[in-house]
Amino acid sequence: MKRIMLLVAMAFLLASVPALAADCTNRGGLDTNYCDEDNDLVADLAPASECKDPSTLVFTYTPVEDPAVYRDAFADFQEYLKEATGKRVIYYTVQSNAAEVEAMRSGKLHIAGFSTGPTGFAVNLAGYVPMAVKGYPEGFQGYNLIVVVKKDSPIQSLADLKGKKVAHTSASSNSGNLAPRALFPKEGITPDKDYTVVYSGKHDQSILGVVHGDYDAAPVASDVYDRMVAAGRVKADALRIVYRSPKFPTSSFGYSSQLCAPLAQKIIGAFSTYRFPKSMQKSFHGADRFYPITYKADWKVIRDIAEATGTSYNAVGLKKMAEKEAAKKAKKK
Repeated sequence: MKRIMLLVAMAFLLASVPALAADCTNRGGLDTNYCDEDNDLVADLAPASECKDPSTLVFTYTPVEDPAVYRDAFADFQEYLKEATGKRVIYYTVQSNAAEVEAMRSGKLHIAGFSTGPTGFAVNLAGYVPMAVKGYPEGFQGYNLIVVVKKDSPIQSLADLKGKKVAHTSASSNSGNLAPRALFPKEGITPDKDYTVVYSGKHDQSILGVVHGDYDAAPVASDVYDRMVAAGRVKADALRIVYRSPKFPTSSFGYSSQLCAPLAQKIIGAFSTYRFPKSMQKSFHGADRFYPITYKADWKVIRDIAEATGTSYNAVGLKKMAEKEAAKKAKKK
């Protein structure tokens, strides 16, 4: 509750900060459109003279998996947002992580859930303010990087991946690519050097690829794997887990720093008081609420991984991510 009240108070306090680009004394890693006078690593709210108070709020969720599934899952929450803000709320389907970042940067997207890895791009380039992740009364819902192999595979540990064909998901994915590149060398195995990396595109495709024998192993998000097993898409005894990392936060939820302070406060309030209905709890592996977080504290491990892998949350980095996502789509076609 203290963290929730802190976030609410922050929305009001930041509204009084003169965040005009010309007056900015601290920007950190943020784009020149934004300012960070309070050093919390996210953009300050836009000043009252420049902030936005749209009649319709646009919401979306990360396109890591089938967007249509999550559009339906968030239908009840959209109604709650509508009541809390007095605004019409619509769902905007995005086709890639880069497109989602660009949508918020251009002002077309106001509230969103960003995948763990791309959250940094959204913060630095789109003025995104993460404030919550899915969770429980006692804490946030996290996930692990796991490495899966077929049940009868001779692979027993990361060391056995040498000389193998291993599926990473996408260049921007935390658990599917960035974390393995940052964490595996400490375990004595280096992607691209000790094993061949093949990008599958998505976590579920990596998992199914291992099941079908297309890949020898795959680093994936444990929550995606658990959902696939629960849904019967993968038999529980078809694969083995040979590595499990410490817990990472799941996709972040937040709003555009360009929204006016009173509206931002209503959005924060809606996230803090909403409780997931049974159908939504089922979709999100038992999570029953949005648990408050801060980008500075709770995303540190993710930023450390990005730094270790040479990922820069800037325009150049976003362009690279967009190019790789476009190349994958073209290959599929």
